[in-house]
Amino acid sequence: MSDFLLEIRSEEIPARMQAKAREDLARLFAAELAKAGLTAGQVITYATPRRLALIARGLPAATQAVSEEVKGPRASAPPQALEGFLRKTGLAREQLVERDGVLFAVTEKPGRATAEVLTEAIPAIIRAFPWPKSMRWGDASRSTESLRWVRPLHGIVALFGGAVVPVEIAGIASGAGTRGHRFHAPAAITLTGADTYVEQLRAVHVLVDQDERAALIRTRGAALAQEAGLELVEDEGLVAENAGLTEWPVPLLGRFDEAFLDVPPEVIQLTARVNQKYFVCRDGAGKLANAFVCTANIEASDGGAKIVEGNRKVLAARLSDARFFFETDLKTPLEEQAAKLEKIVFHEKLGTVADKVERVATLAAWLASEGIVPDCDPALAERAARLAKADLVTGMVGEFPELQGLMGGYYAAAQGEDARVAEAVRDHYKPVGQGDDVPTAPVTVAVSMADKLDSITGFFGADLKPSGSKDPFALRRSALGVIALILDNRLRFPLARAVSADVLDFFADRLKVQQREAGVRHDLIDAVFALGGEDDLVRLLARVRALQAFVGTEDGANLLAGYKRAANILKKEGVTGVEATALSYAPEQAEADLIAALDAAEPRASEAVAREDFEAAMAALASLRAPIDAFFEAVKVNDADPAKRAARLNLLARVRAAVHNVADFSRIEG
Repeated sequence: MSDFLLEIRSEEIPARMQAKAREDLARLFAAELAKAGLTAGQVITYATPRRLALIARGLPAATQAVSEEVKGPRASAPPQALEGFLRKTGLAREQLVERDGVLFAVTEKPGRATAEVLTEAIPAIIRAFPWPKSMRWGDASRSTESLRWVRPLHGIVALFGGAVVPVEIAGIASGAGTRGHRFHAPAAITLTGADTYVEQLRAVHVLVDQDERAALIRTRGAALAQEAGLELVEDEGLVAENAGLTEWPVPLLGRFDEAFLDVPPEVIQLTARVNQKYFVCRDGAGKLANAFVCTANIEASDGGAKIVEGNRKVLAARLSDARFFFETDLKTPLEEQAAKLEKIVFHEKLGTVADKVERVATLAAWLASEGIVPDCDPALAERAARLAKADLVTGMVGEFPELQGLMGGYYAAAQGEDARVAEAVRDHYKPVGQGDDVPTAPVTVAVSMADKLDSITGFFGADLKPSGSKDPFALRRSALGVIALILDNRLRFPLARAVSADVLDFFADRLKVQQREAGVRHDLIDAVFALGGEDDLVRLLARVRALQAFVGTEDGANLLAGYKRAANILKKEGVTGVEATALSYAPEQAEADLIAALDAAEPRASEAVAREDFEAAMAALASLRAPIDAFFEAVKVNDADPAKRAARLNLLARVRAAVHNVADFSRIEG
C-alpha cells in the first residue's frame, strides 16, 4: 500500500470557494478511482489561496483483475438475436457461457498499475472541476476547448509512493516541485511524498491545513485582545475567510480613533468585517472598543507596525464614510424618508413599498385593538409600522442593506420616538430564521407579525405561492416567523380571522415541518387539524403534546387499536353519525359497561377540552380502554337481530365521536 499526493497550484483561489473545492476534489477523485475498482483508505484535502491538495492513503500498487459478464439471449433464441449479441460483445459463439439455458459473455479484465489509473484520473478531475466561476488564459484561451480553471494554473504535483505520476495538461507537466510562501520562500522546492507534505510546506512558510490556519487566527487574535485588556468579538465566518486569504497568517492588533465610537457599533463592526475583513473587540463592560484585529500574510521585520498603520488608515477612511452616512441620515426625519417609499415598487401585483406599509400599519393596529397581541397600544403599533420601512431609503442602508431595521431603530430613537416604537422599527424583521431571537415586546410583535402576514396573504392572493423548492419571496420563512411569534408569546390568535383557507393550510404544513424538527410526530398534528376549525396554534399544540404523551402509553396504544377497529366497522357499514335512540332490549354486561363508561367519559372529556385541559381529556378517554376491549371480546356487533345490530353500531359511533372530541384518531399511524 502506498500514499498519493496531488497538489494543484494556481494564482489566488477566492476564499469563499475553497471549502467547496476541497469537497469537489475528494468527490471527483473517489469517483475516478471507483471506475477502476479502487478505494483509498483515507482521503485528506487541503486548500490555501494558492493551492488545492489531496492526500490519498492506503492505495494498492495495482487494481485487481475482474471478471465482467453480460447477459445475452436464451440459447434457443433465433439466430438474429444471437448474431446481434455477438456483434455487441465482439465474441464468437464458442466463447459464450451457457447457464440454465441463457447465454452470457464473460470477459476477464486484467489488473492495472494504480499509477496508470492516476495518470488518467488527474486530467479528468481537473477538466471536470465545477468551479462556480472559472477562466481561460494565455494563447490557448483563443480556443473554447482550452482548459478552464478558477485562476491560471502554475503547477501540478502528483506523487505516488514518492514517484512522479506523469501527467500533462494545458502545457503543464506534473512533477515533484512546488513553491512556498510568495514572499518568505518563493524559490522552488522538491516534495518527497504525502507523508512529508505538510511539514515541508510549513518549513517554507505555508500552513497548508486550513483548520490549523483558522485555529491560529482564532487563538492569536483572542490573545492579542486579551493582552490589550479587551475581548475579541467571535466571528467564525471571518475566521474562515481570513484563513482562506492567507498561507502564513499573522494576526495583528491596531487602534482607530475613539471619535468613531459615536457611530452605532453594528455599523463599525460591519464596516470592519465586510470592507476590510477585520475583527472587532469589546471592552470589559461589553461595549465596542476602538480596536481591531487584522490578519497579515507575512511576518514583517518591524513586527507588523507598518501593516497595522496602513490598515488603520484604510479603516479610518471607511469609518469616515459610515459616519457621514449616519450623520446625513439623522438630518431627515423618518416620516420624510417614508414618503419616498411611494417611488419603490414592492411587487408589480402588490403595489409600492408605501402601499405595503399602509397595509401593515392597519393590520398591526388591528392585532393590538383586538387583543390578539395583549398589552399593545394600537396607536404605537400603527406608528411603528409606518416608520418601519423608512430606513430602506437612507444612505446607510443603501451602503449596508444588512442594517435595514437596525438603522431605523437608531434613527427613530434619535428623533425622540417612543422607545417601544424605536424597538419595533429595529426588530420588526425578526425572527429572520431558525435560531434568531423571537421578539416579545408587544408593539414589536404586532408589527413583525403584521409585516409577515401581509407578505404571505398578499402573494397568495396574487397567486404567487411557493411551489416545490421554489420560494422566491421567502414565504415559508415568513410563516415560520409568524408561528414562532405566536407560540413563543402564547398568542391566542384564531388565524382564520386573518387569512384564507389556502393560507391556513400553508401554515399547517409549515407547523408540521417545524414540529417534526422539534421531535413531534406529523401524524399527530394531522389528527388535530383534521377536526376542523382548529386555527389557534397554542391550543392546537397543547392538544398535540397531550396526544403524543397519551399514545405513548399502554392505555393510549390500546385505545387507538380499539378505536381503529370500531372505525373500520363503521366505515364498512356506512355509519357516519350518532343517533339518539333508546335500547329496545336488555344489553349484555360488556355492552352495558361500555355504555356506562361512555356516559361518564363523554362529559368529562368535553369539559376538559372546553377548559383546554387536554391531559384531563386524554385521561377521560383512557377510561374507555378496558370497556372497549371487553365489548369486542364478548359482544357480537353484527347480530342477526336488526335492533341489536343498529344499537351496537350506534354505540361504536359514540366511541368514535368521544375520541374525535380530542383528535381524529384515524390520522394516527400505528
